[in-house]
Amino acid sequence: MVAGSTGLFLLLLPFNVPNGPSLIEQNSCLNGNFYGNYRDGEVLRSASIVDASCINGLAGQSDLLVIPVNNRMEQLVWVEQEAVDASLKESSPETDEFGLFMNRLASSPYSRSQHHHQGILTSINQDSIVVHRGNNAALLSISRDMAFTLDTVLPRFWKYTSLPSSPVDYIPVPPSAIEPVKRILSKLEFDPIVARLTNSLSIPQMRNDVRFLTGEDGQSGIVSRHSFAKGSRTAAKWLKERFEETGATCHLKDFLPGFAPNVICRYKATLNTAETVLFSAHYDSRGSFGSTRAPGGDDDGSGITALLGIARAIKNNGVKFRANLELVAFAGEEQGLLGSKAYARELRAGNANIILMVQADMLAYHHPDEPAQLGLPNLIGTLEVAQLVANISALYSPELTVGLTPVCCSDHQSFHEQGFPSTQVFERAGPIIDPMYHNSRDLSDRIGYDLQQLKSIAKVQFATLLHASGFELQ
Repeated sequence: MVAGSTGLFLLLLPFNVPNGPSLIEQNSCLNGNFYGNYRDGEVLRSASIVDASCINGLAGQSDLLVIPVNNRMEQLVWVEQEAVDASLKESSPETDEFGLFMNRLASSPYSRSQHHHQGILTSINQDSIVVHRGNNAALLSISRDMAFTLDTVLPRFWKYTSLPSSPVDYIPVPPSAIEPVKRILSKLEFDPIVARLTNSLSIPQMRNDVRFLTGEDGQSGIVSRHSFAKGSRTAAKWLKERFEETGATCHLKDFLPGFAPNVICRYKATLNTAETVLFSAHYDSRGSFGSTRAPGGDDDGSGITALLGIARAIKNNGVKFRANLELVAFAGEEQGLLGSKAYARELRAGNANIILMVQADMLAYHHPDEPAQLGLPNLIGTLEVAQLVANISALYSPELTVGLTPVCCSDHQSFHEQGFPSTQVFERAGPIIDPMYHNSRDLSDRIGYDLQQLKSIAKVQFATLLHASGFELQ
């Protein structure tokens, strides 16, 4: 990642502490050499590659991790354990998950040395690959090719993100960007027309849509929606057609070679305005280790199904918006938010006026011993947007128990890091409890897959975009 690395250090400092964001904002050697935020359990760390003088200037700061950068480092990748319910871990045999992962990594096709003709490795030198090991995360140095397929060898309760190849701008959400959200909050009240529109969402149609995406309908031919799989292209084309049927203008946008494209759909505002409300989900999926099947019924077929339901309700009720509306289906989420990062960077470069962004990821699993829920992120996101979603849930889906979730982070992080007000909606006010998470049996026809909860959360999404964008009926 960094050639000629003499005198450079990778600095990991706590971000989710009172002075974390301000420390980066006020220190040019940090915000000018910023490489993103990464999670280790309940700690969120910001990464910067700096020289010794920058580190010396931080004397007195606590909990700093300083890692020398050497010229053998390749692509740096952050791997982390997801926040999952203890019941899921208890149901799994006791294993050293990280050790298992390293063994899988050693036997992966991309473990071939790029510099020596020695074939597939039978063992891996962890000292050369593991740059840092935390309590619930690790930083690895691996080849770029391996980084694109790391999800195929990760334990199912782990995820990963590749660090950028060069520094990125640190862009906090400015107060001016939050003002429109505050205005919506201050004027928010129950609207019977919004209630009627949200109630028009169709559960039978949602069932049909998710069954197409998972291949359960026996017609789509989709076996996997992994970002590199044929099924992801089938899904992208089908999604584009379905959204276009509802009046949106859509295009498939490539972001990296080999990956399925983002599906970007736009409903043009009736007013002459650049203001845009953006709602999204990811349509790529991940299955069990060693299996080619990745139906992704909950993760994240449920989020995509919610967007489709909203789009159909827009058409069926003749809804026109006073602000532009974008419904976006991202690919590359399972490989580290790659599709959304590309699009968020593009929107920032174009100085897009995004009023708010809401990502839907995993909406349909409902544990039978718990109430229907709506989880909002406790680590990354804009508090005011999350508050707006919570207040709207109380108005239009009061059956949902709303709370915070430690599950982190989906495509909203890409937008939050580009300074856009954003949040995520999730199926539980707590850690992941879906037993089919990152599993090849993540289907809709199973105990716990709750289309009524999916509709309830989709109602909250639909009501939020109606209140945020303004609308009229034709």
